[in-house]
Amino acid sequence: MTAGILTGGTLFVLGITGLMQLVYKIIPLSVVRGIQLAQGLSFALTAVKYVRNVQDLPKSKSLGQRPWFGLDGLVLAIVCACFIVIVNGAGEKNRGCCGDPQSDDLDGQTQKSDNESGRKSKMNRLRKILFSLPSALLVFVLGIVLVFIRKHEVIHEIKFGPSSIEVVKFTKHAWKKGFIKGAIPQLPLSVLNSVIAVCKLSTDLFPEKEFSVTSISVTVGLMNLVGSWFGAMPTCHGAGGLAGQYKFGGRSGGCVALLGVAKLVLGLVLGTSLAHILKMFPVGILGVLLLFAGIELAMCARDMNSKEDSFVALICTAVSLVGSSAALGFLVGMIVYVILKLRNWTTDKPLSCIWNQKSPN
Repeated sequence: MTAGILTGGTLFVLGITGLMQLVYKIIPLSVVRGIQLAQGLSFALTAVKYVRNVQDLPKSKSLGQRPWFGLDGLVLAIVCACFIVIVNGAGEKNRGCCGDPQSDDLDGQTQKSDNESGRKSKMNRLRKILFSLPSALLVFVLGIVLVFIRKHEVIHEIKFGPSSIEVVKFTKHAWKKGFIKGAIPQLPLSVLNSVIAVCKLSTDLFPEKEFSVTSISVTVGLMNLVGSWFGAMPTCHGAGGLAGQYKFGGRSGGCVALLGVAKLVLGLVLGTSLAHILKMFPVGILGVLLLFAGIELAMCARDMNSKEDSFVALICTAVSLVGSSAALGFLVGMIVYVILKLRNWTTDKPLSCIWNQKSPN
């Protein structure tokens, strides 16, 4: 919690002073894409591990291969994954061909009979209904239903009413440990993935709107400066969460507001007993949802059209994944980017030519 307060305070200061805006302009897009690709692939690889193996999430350990059948088996996870692919496709904005006036015109030209026209109309309506289903919500609800089927006793563990909230008292040792082991390693990732990558991704997904990196930095800071004093886990906007929401149909601030209201209601109504329900949530289904969110985030790097930009992004990604450190990947990516820029500058004017111009011979 001290790490959250210190990291949040730093982001808040960077935001209100305008320094975050300066950082946003300096960092090249190829490095940001490298961080996004690394985070997306990291999520996806973790998701595959969740699906394939039984997990002890509190200890982050795999307990052997997941059985094929059962209420948390491989078959169930595969069915959920196929359902999401059918409904959401590859994540295109306008899912399916329904409602496309051009396709309707082509259908009208090729119709041979009223019966065929009726069948196509019914098929289009079915496609519209199918492609508009909230796939992630339905999969999540399925997981909640399976919780009560797998463990009937969880009903008796539910207690209505909010949990008690108290102001946390921190020792000097906690502040020191939070700063050295928490804030310092986390700050580079928070700046890159929670602020800069979120703003870049928002611009990619919604090019018609303008986004302020300052407001993103300030709000991340305020969330942690306020919540961590009352025992809340450190939080951020997160490019992965944004990618996941977009993947599963979230296209406006209204859906995020509804999500926040739903969480508030659940917290006030169920309190700590909500943890007993979520603890039994099928990990295979959780892995499926995380897989698609990670892939959506990784796909942001597809706009790296030049070989140099792809080169920088992939080096940044490789170092981040192998070293398990976004900060190290960022540092290496920036160094490679600067070296390539210097190389291009010297290529325009070779050093030998410059030396010959200065030499009297």
